[in-house]
Amino acid sequence: MKLLIIEDEETMQKILYKGFRKLGYAVDSAYDGDEAIDLFFSAAYDLIVLDLNLPKLDGMKVLKEIRIDNKEIPILILSARNDVEDKIAGLDEGANDYIAKPFHFGELEARVRALLRRNFKTSDSIIEIGGAKIDMAAKRLFVDGTEINLSKKEYGILEYLFLRRGEAVTAAEMIESIWESDAEDAFNSFKVRLSALRKKLPNNFIQNARGHGYYVE
Repeated sequence: MKLLIIEDEETMQKILYKGFRKLGYAVDSAYDGDEAIDLFFSAAYDLIVLDLNLPKLDGMKVLKEIRIDNKEIPILILSARNDVEDKIAGLDEGANDYIAKPFHFGELEARVRALLRRNFKTSDSIIEIGGAKIDMAAKRLFVDGTEINLSKKEYGILEYLFLRRGEAVTAAEMIESIWESDAEDAFNSFKVRLSALRKKLPNNFIQNARGHGYYVE
């Protein structure tokens, strides 16, 4: 899953970037409202974490601009503005959730997971398909009850396929969602990770619909 973190405070931006990267998310960062809009229109994201106190273009204006173009992408406001009126205004403008600073990173990540599940129309953090089970909270894979060790990118590919189960998705779609926008040689990296992942799963678990992409039943 790929996140856009919009936060102008450098220390906080680093905490969020490192925290979500450690959990296996792909993360792009914006430090002001103009940069946030540029990134939003140049890449595809699964979720946005948005601060409101931004230079150049205020966070509420960023929210409005994004919602004009995209009504569906989950947006979580993370802001020092903790008055009830600010929360109401943010939610009324189209934010899906609102967390006031200071916050606990574990709660933030849980809220992000919940919004992503909702966006992919699943309410459970555990998904099982054909003897393989992923735990999206713990980022773990089990096959017939045995845990299988995966790299972060391998897990990211599998989670994406599980969330889109029964639907063929292209390599480009998965790269867009799992690799950072500035990643070098992402396509070759994807092929290597996909090959390694398929060897850890039952034969033909990940199938290839030629001309359409990859899928799991």
